[in-house]
Amino acid sequence: MRLSDLIASVPDSARDIEVGDIAYDTRQVVPGTLFFCVPGFTRDGHEFASEAIARGAVALVVERPLSSGVPEIQVPSARAAMAPVAARFFGDPTATLRTVGVTGTNGKTTTAFLLRALLEADGLSTGLLGTVKSMIGGIEHDVVRTTPEAIDLQGTFKAMLDAGDRACAMEVSSHALDLHRADAIHFAAAVFTNLTQDHLDFHGTMEDYFIAKRKLFTDAHPAVAVINVDDQYGRRLADELGKPVTFALEHDATYIATDVEVGLDGSRFTVDGLELHSPLRGRFNVYNALGAFATGRSLGISAGTVAAAIDAAPQVPGRFEPVDEGQPFAVLVDYAHTPDSLQNVLQAARALSTGRVHVVFGAGGDRDREKRPLMGEVARRLADRVVVTSDNPRSEDPEAIIAAILLGAGPDVPHNADRRAAIAETITGAEPGDVVVIAGKGHEQGQEFAGGRKIPFDDRVVAAEVLRGVPAHR
Repeated sequence: MRLSDLIASVPDSARDIEVGDIAYDTRQVVPGTLFFCVPGFTRDGHEFASEAIARGAVALVVERPLSSGVPEIQVPSARAAMAPVAARFFGDPTATLRTVGVTGTNGKTTTAFLLRALLEADGLSTGLLGTVKSMIGGIEHDVVRTTPEAIDLQGTFKAMLDAGDRACAMEVSSHALDLHRADAIHFAAAVFTNLTQDHLDFHGTMEDYFIAKRKLFTDAHPAVAVINVDDQYGRRLADELGKPVTFALEHDATYIATDVEVGLDGSRFTVDGLELHSPLRGRFNVYNALGAFATGRSLGISAGTVAAAIDAAPQVPGRFEPVDEGQPFAVLVDYAHTPDSLQNVLQAARALSTGRVHVVFGAGGDRDREKRPLMGEVARRLADRVVVTSDNPRSEDPEAIIAAILLGAGPDVPHNADRRAAIAETITGAEPGDVVVIAGKGHEQGQEFAGGRKIPFDDRVVAAEVLRGVPAHR
């Protein structure tokens, strides 16, 4: 492909340069590559321009002149330039691939899983992109971040088409929206689940966090916008958009769930006169199922097909996921790592319990510090028994993170930085009819420490190991 086919503002002398690949990471550069010099949070891509040229880069996209000896296309933002160029390079795959994006603080993963299920039930082979995993042509792949960089993202869309997928359900993070990763995507629909405190280490304020999320609807221009108007930011967004499709349990909306019942076998509710069952537990999962229902119907999928797909949807890894080794109490692992999500899972646990609610949780290092005492306060208020531990401390001192949580939970709350020991302590204190919630890491299979050290750790595996040592009856 000619350089001028990818970027309009190319010097005449460089218009006919053949570009065989595009990259923002020098490790991905091969002969014939167009290299984007993207300034990062810790390193600047301009510093690696000479290495990219040595590896075979034939042109650079830069934000400042480098006198590198190869054609340089100067742009205001190299990062922002990546998405439209990547879309052109890969043949604009989402013009064909029916893509549905989900954004919000909580519920993105579950809603995306449900959307994939109902699109598949409607006969469309559907890819998946999100926090837990990606699916391309029915094959699972590990993920590094919720929404990949634009070049990787557009390349994945092309791979989905090549593998036979005709649709994609994807989570769209606020980081991705702010950093232009999700630009140049044709969204058939976009879903807003909710907005609560998280990522303020990156966005600074809730207003900026909302503005980032809003971009999926105001900048990407999805064909259909589906909004949860029980959420205050959702109502604001709906008012700004005019007449989107809306869903709710407590406010007037296009789709309203009534007769809601939740139990250990899942949830039941009625919408549009249709009785639905979801195997997913908790009232918060009713919102996820309702959002998926509203989106499916807005995409023209029959109510019966959507209802059947929701009823048959598989367990989402690490999302209120049960660990059952025959014990006389429930153990549930959840990714809840914000005050609101922790509140949701503890309220759901209370509804399922005939005894006490126990929770063990921590907070991630190098992330929003303001939420730590708030999470502690939520746990103290909603659980009968609290044990505070480490999550992914990363570069921070685990004890300092725990101390911040205890400001909200109370200084007398049991705590242990050893997550395995804390989980064991919590489980072994449970009795018949109780519910134990292990919160924070969900599907994750490692624990991150200073210096980038990561050890294998899966809350579900650890809980099962502990339970196998717990008597079936007390």
